[in-house]
Amino acid sequence: MTPKTRLDRIRFRAWRRGFREADMAMGPFADAVGPELEEAELAAFEALLDVDDQYSYGWIIGRDAPPAEHDTPLMARLQAYVRTHVAAAVADGAG
Repeated sequence: MTPKTRLDRIRFRAWRRGFREADMAMGPFADAVGPELEEAELAAFEALLDVDDQYSYGWIIGRDAPPAEHDTPLMARLQAYVRTHVAAAVADGAG
């Protein structure tokens, strides 16, 4: 699979979680930050996309602590992105 195809798949999955709040957290992150992610971060993102939203969303917003396998630099980047970008968009009426 080419890097572009891989990123396209990640972006598609990030925007179509089936849980709107997770879509609004993961989708914009995948669009904005995805192209600059290193291999290990892409793998961590793909693993996170395999987790049920009821768990991953709680980790992303900091409501719950992620388990060790998901407590990664990618998770820290995603949490920071959500705090600075997504929360502001929601405050402005997105969603």
